[in-house]
Order: sequence, then structure tokens, then C-alpha cells
Amino acid sequence: MARFELKLPKMGESVAEATITNWLKEVGDKIEADEAVLEIATDKVDSEVPSEVSGILVEQLFGKDDLVQVGQTIAIIETEGDAPVAKATEEVAAPAEVAAIEHTIETAKETVAAPQDFSGSDKFFSPLVKNIAKEEGISVAELENISGSGKDGRVTKEDILKYIETRTSGAESQKAVVAAPKVAEPAAQVAPVQKSQQAVPVSVNGGDEIIEMDRMRKLISGYMTASVQTSAHVQSFIEVDVTNIVKWREKVKTAFEKREGEKLTFTPIMMEAVAKALKDFPGMNISVDGDYIIKKKNINLGMAAALPNGNLIVPVIKNADQLNLVGMAKAVNDLGNRAKAGKLKPDDTQGGTYTVTNVGTFGSVFGTPIINQPQVGILALGAIRKVPAVIETPEGDFIGIRQKMFLSHSYDHRVVDGALGGSFVKRVAEYLEAFDVDRDF
Repeated sequence: MARFELKLPKMGESVAEATITNWLKEVGDKIEADEAVLEIATDKVDSEVPSEVSGILVEQLFGKDDLVQVGQTIAIIETEGDAPVAKATEEVAAPAEVAAIEHTIETAKETVAAPQDFSGSDKFFSPLVKNIAKEEGISVAELENISGSGKDGRVTKEDILKYIETRTSGAESQKAVVAAPKVAEPAAQVAPVQKSQQAVPVSVNGGDEIIEMDRMRKLISGYMTASVQTSAHVQSFIEVDVTNIVKWREKVKTAFEKREGEKLTFTPIMMEAVAKALKDFPGMNISVDGDYIIKKKNINLGMAAALPNGNLIVPVIKNADQLNLVGMAKAVNDLGNRAKAGKLKPDDTQGGTYTVTNVGTFGSVFGTPIINQPQVGILALGAIRKVPAVIETPEGDFIGIRQKMFLSHSYDHRVVDGALGGSFVKRVAEYLEAFDVDRDF
């Protein structure tokens, strides 16, 4: 027998930790190689951790809602024979050694450096909890008084979101989630303390179905509300004639799929135009950090995509301006397919500098999308429609049938003025209308 240490795998350059959301295997369960053992979540993506070996799960080192660092051992799997192991230990450590190791781990957890705003607190809070607290203006004192449902009383994402929901409804609601102060009383007079819970809405007519938001929907709700409160949203709209693009795609889509093994949709063509426009207007490829503007070196395009549960997520095409149309199509299809299958990795959603969302997929002519923070702009692609239009020719003006769509550009008026916001979306339109129908793919 050998003991294999299952560690939290590296999930990308910008992801250092994750929260355990569910154990799929319990102690004593048999596990096959590549079989999922547990589910984890970062602040944007849920994923599974598979086992590298076959064996029996003999120990879970963390519980549900625990925050785990990349590289930490999260479970022990006992293997048979000469199965490959990352780190095997033949001898069982003495109880004193185990206690010393556990003490070291706990000490490390408690001494993780906190952001400057929370340096005065002795309690451990995850980076996500601290970020939410900072965005919502929650003080250190408030954060320390929130009753945590995690291991050792730690405050989880659900705890702080529940606190945010209840603190706005008055002092009585706050008492339900804030720990009561300790009062010295005779032992005989101390009554059992019942943990209060947030009241569940009640159906008036008895026929309504009440469903609690899932974790992802709660996060999206928080992100969207925070974005509206942070950025001064302004919109610009422009109508684009994409007749040449429609004709070209219809002409080459079969040959494209046969040669490249990929379907050619309109999205990569639009993404190509957006990437070119961002190179022309680098003032749109920025982010805001307090009173500072950060000009981004790389053009990383976010692409809104649907998850299996219907929620939306924004995977990122890295260095989009360096891709040709084939590369862009492959990137769009890969991220879209993995999003639908729930196979996105945490790093797939990191590092975006500008976002595109295709509202036309659902038949919308145009929309007013909310900015994906800390970016300063987002472009909505409307539905392509056949419409009567005036066609200018040397012989005069005529009415004809054209394929047209609307581009809806939302931008942050704190740092992007109308001239820049309007010029950028106009440049995207110019690239689309000047599309070469004789180009190769």
C-alpha cells in the first residue's frame, strides 16, 4: 500500500486559491484514476478536482467552504501495487508529529497577510470576502462581528452576502447575522442561544415557487450591482451594414469547416474588428484603480458565454489582436463549447481588458450591457436583420434589401468621454462595413 497526496492543482497564473464547495467522494469510497473527487470554486468559475491515481479515499484534510491554497494537500488516497504517486509515505506519522504539522498549517492560515484596509484585524478572512467588504464599505469592526458558518467560525462568501442583504433592512435584520456581545450573567440565568436565520419569502397565494439563488447567480448579482454603483454608464449606438460579411460567410463556411474542423460563426469576425479598433483607440483598453488609470499592454477580449445552468460567464481570448480569423474562430468555439459543458478553468476568465456580448443570439436588436469591472467598456452585438435601406450609387439613390445590425457600446464616463466612446464604436463599424468579400480565411 502507498499513500498518495491529492493536492489542489494549479489553475492558472492569476489563481492562487479556491474554496471547496462539495466533496463528491467520502472517506472509504473507491476512486478511479481521473475520477472527480471534489468540487471547488474561485470567485468566477466552478470546477472539479480529479484524482491522478486509483485507490481508496482515506482522509479529507479540508471541509466544505474551506479556503485552500494552490499546492496544498486536500486529501489522502491509499493506492495498491506500484501505482504512480506524487508523494508517497510508507510510515504513519506519530501523533505528536501530526499535531505539530497541523499546528504549523493553522498558524500559516492565521498569519496570511491581509490587504492594508484589514491590517488591524487578527481574524482570517479570504481575499474574496475582503474584496466584497471593501466594495460594500463594510468596516473591519463589522466584518469581525459577522457570525461565520465556515470552519472555525470563518466568514464565507454566503455569510457576507447574507449580511449585506440584511443590514440594509434595519437594525433588527442585522441582529440575525451579527454575533451578540458577550454579557456576564449567572450560569443559572443563561438561556440557550438560538441561531437566527434570514426569513424566507412566503408565497401570498400559495401557488408561487420560491427558489434560492445559486452561488453563481449571487456572485453575478453582486458584480452587476457593484458595477452600476462604480461606473458612470453611458451608451452609444450605431447601425452597421454587414451585407458583405453575411454573403462572404455563406460562401466560405462549408469550406472553412472542412479545412479547419471548426464552424465559422459571425462572432470571430466581430471580435477581429473589435481587436483592430482597440489597437487604434488604446484609451478604451484600460482599467481604473482608484484615482489611477492603467493602460493595458495586451488586448484580451472577454466573450460573454452561457453556462449549463443558464448563467452567463465571460471567458477571455488572450492577445486577441495577434490572432488571424482562423485562430479567432478556434478560440471562440473552444471557450464557448467549454462554457456550455461547464469545463472552463479559473484562468480562462482572468485578465480581460474589454468585453463583447452577443445579445442578438436571443433576438435582441440592441441592448445596454453593464460594464465588466474593472474594464471601462463593453460592446453588445445586436441581431442581424434584413431591412430596406437607401443605397447610394453614381447613378443616384435606390432602395434595396440589406443585412444590418446595431452595435451598442456602454462605457465608463468617469474616464471615457463621448468623443472616444463614439469614435471607437464607429471604427468597429467601419471595419465591418469595409470587409473584403474576396479575402481568404
